[in-house]
Amino acid sequence: MDLGIKGKRGLVTASSKGLGLGCARALAEAGVDLVMNARGAEALETAAQAIRDDFGVAVTAVACDVTTPEGQAQVLEAAGDIDILVTNAGGPPPGMWSDWDREDFIAALDANMLTPIALMKACLPGMMDRGWGRVVNITSQSVKSPIAVLGLSNAARAGLTGYVAGTARQVAPSGVTINNLLPGIHDTDRAAALDGGVSRQQNISVDEARSQREATIPARRYGTAAEFGAACAFLCSQHAGFIVGQNLLLDGGAVNLSL
Repeated sequence: MDLGIKGKRGLVTASSKGLGLGCARALAEAGVDLVMNARGAEALETAAQAIRDDFGVAVTAVACDVTTPEGQAQVLEAAGDIDILVTNAGGPPPGMWSDWDREDFIAALDANMLTPIALMKACLPGMMDRGWGRVVNITSQSVKSPIAVLGLSNAARAGLTGYVAGTARQVAPSGVTINNLLPGIHDTDRAAALDGGVSRQQNISVDEARSQREATIPARRYGTAAEFGAACAFLCSQHAGFIVGQNLLLDGGAVNLSL
């Protein structure tokens, strides 16, 4: 399917690996020129060069911490007038409710709520003026079904979800859509870290921890960054203009909702 976005310009944060990289590669395959961001310069440039080589699109790599005002300014200056924004950030560490203090919540909010909001506020006016734009926020299945040990993530991402619900309806008349993609467990470094935690806690191997988690997923496997990226690219396409303010699960059926 031709997604109709060849020649568009997109910004994808936290895109040197994992789900962010999956989204960047899928957009590049559709012909989108990219601004990619991550904190690690070497991994970011390696990922960016691979995309240039594989898809022939222009890629600008900006290595910085986008959760800081300085990093946001640097990324936005490099991005210029973009048509597509994909926000992504690593999740906060797991733990128990009694583990977290105010500073932990502030850090989670900065990364997983306030940074996406800041980037949207910066990019939405231009999209609205031009009459077209796509925003996809990568959040979590925990928005639909909170995960006990991920309380920091639950709180921050739920706040972002509430913000998007209202904002998406306000910008839609200008041809701009905002939607959230809610990943379940995908085969990324984040999943490996969570499996490692279970391995240590239960004194089992990492493979056993992964097998346990896979057994809880109706698809009986972890998702892949490539299939996640393909879903993101569709939401950014010309065909998705009637999808507004939605929270779309990509979780292999792990969350069982009737509505």
